[in-house]
Amino acid sequence: MESNAIPINDTSTQINSLVDNIEKIIFGKREAVSLCVVGLLARGHILIEDVPGIGKTTLAQGLARSIDCNFNRIQFTNDMLPTDILGVSILNPHTQDFDYREGPIFANVVLADEINRTPPKTQSALLEAMSEFHVTVEGKTRLLPEPFMVLATQNPIEYEGTYILPEAQLDRFLLRVEIGYPLEDDELRVMRRHSPQKALADLVPVLTDTDVIALQEHSRNVKVEESVARYILGIVHGTRKSPLVRLGVSPRGSMALYETCQANALIQGRDYVTPGDVKAMALPVLAHRMLIKSQSGPLSGTSRDREIVLTEIIESVPVPM
Repeated sequence: MESNAIPINDTSTQINSLVDNIEKIIFGKREAVSLCVVGLLARGHILIEDVPGIGKTTLAQGLARSIDCNFNRIQFTNDMLPTDILGVSILNPHTQDFDYREGPIFANVVLADEINRTPPKTQSALLEAMSEFHVTVEGKTRLLPEPFMVLATQNPIEYEGTYILPEAQLDRFLLRVEIGYPLEDDELRVMRRHSPQKALADLVPVLTDTDVIALQEHSRNVKVEESVARYILGIVHGTRKSPLVRLGVSPRGSMALYETCQANALIQGRDYVTPGDVKAMALPVLAHRMLIKSQSGPLSGTSRDREIVLTEIIESVPVPM
């Protein structure tokens, strides 16, 4: 019996208040909002990918502003350098010593806006921070604050002036989230609001950084029966065996699916994972980690094609009773 465990009813109240708060500025997109909260609870980073003007930045800002913690936004451009993210040492004329000035990566929630508009060298500056939760600058390791989360947005690679994220960078994102166009009534609400900026400014935090850390610990304690864990592995191994897949999901991906299933169960008000959690999380967690063979019939290697192949793999794996 865990004396420090939060009652499941209390966690549900906290999580629902967070989701409801974000939905004050993102209308009719509860699934996308919930996926972002899953990433937060699972200590992961999120890639929000969709066409321009769909609300990617607003969603990321809504999550950040709903938590009482430090938040920085990095607007990526094609002339940005790694030091613009990590920080740099500057000579102090009074002491004649070099003083380190932290870059915007030193925050609890970092919005990497339009990450695919900057060259790969600068994109890779985020790799160590996202995987190790620290950065190394001028030979010295510096810890990042806790909790720490990167919310990156990008437009599809078909648009001009963008760079494809390398596989090593994509694999660091726990989830890939699409928002999609709003329904007519929701878009009417967006039109009448005119601008989300005032709504963002009026958004009041509903959780503290301490609350988030406690929820993350609670998520880790959600039970996963062995049959469900093997179901996760069955799907992951299926990506490695499929003749349509050139590069299957790595062990990091199986760990990511395991942890997001725990977080999703917690959001649903349960302290145990079901096969339904696995099915719900498989596409946003695994699809961006795969490379498919573009020569295979009509498949061309796009995000939608990866989801089609992965869906077929999921359906081929027996569901545990």
